[in-house]
Amino acid sequence: MRTLRNVHERIVDAPAETVGALLDRVSAPDDPLSPTPVWPPIRFDRPLGVGADGGHGFVRYAVGEYEPGRRIRFDFPPPENGFHALEIEPLGPDRCLVRHVLEQRQNVRETLLWALVIGPLHDTMVEELLDNAVRAATPGAPLRPTRWTRRARLLHRVVGDRAKAVPPPASAALARQAYEKPDFMDACRIPLNPGTPRDPGAWRTVLPFPVRATAPNEILLGEDAGHLDFRASLLIEDDTATLTTVVRLHNRRGRLYWALVRHLHPLTARLMLTRTRRRLARRAAPAPLRAPEPAPG
Repeated sequence: MRTLRNVHERIVDAPAETVGALLDRVSAPDDPLSPTPVWPPIRFDRPLGVGADGGHGFVRYAVGEYEPGRRIRFDFPPPENGFHALEIEPLGPDRCLVRHVLEQRQNVRETLLWALVIGPLHDTMVEELLDNAVRAATPGAPLRPTRWTRRARLLHRVVGDRAKAVPPPASAALARQAYEKPDFMDACRIPLNPGTPRDPGAWRTVLPFPVRATAPNEILLGEDAGHLDFRASLLIEDDTATLTTVVRLHNRRGRLYWALVRHLHPLTARLMLTRTRRRLARRAAPAPLRAPEPAPG
């Protein structure tokens, strides 16, 4: 076993009280520090405080210590061990140090997993969190955003959320109204992190086809051809994006063509939805720079 100690620090030209107020909003709906939407949000089963249980993405932890405005320690659950913590250290009346510390006892397998996969992702996420601390505490101040390594980009693609097949939703009205008797219909869905665009029009590039119809939370794309017609609906609801495909066949050529394509279609649709979400997330404004999201309903 070895003890891993990973430390990231950033000096912020703002009072410790200012940055501490940001720390107290971690996991809140208006969390200014979590680097969403590229990374999963920090979420707990209750307001921030000792005993709150949750995590971000597949990483689970609970709040073990909480000193408002100064420090939060997140403890990993058994059989894992260790913790990670966010700390604010005053350096004067108008300057402070923000520190993120991770400590964990690791066996050989965990050491390899950290070195090959977890470490590069962790380092990039924490540096982007520190970027947000600077943005939120010193609006307009110069900032050189964290640069992603090629390795971090590749790993993020591998471990990030991917679209999964789901039944076509009843709420996809434009898709269901496209054809009276479609010959094929399927759907795939991907979750949306805070900050990902909720306007269906922003997802226009999911497929390079003309817009056929729009609704407040749905956009319909499609094209007609001699052998078949198809429509693709992008529906945004309940913090998810759902791509529904509807096909109408015209003749023998269309049936032969679709008999071959339908086996590749589900994979292609999921891949295109995943890539579109990733692209929109990378282009989205960081949490301190974007307007608050409207409350559901």
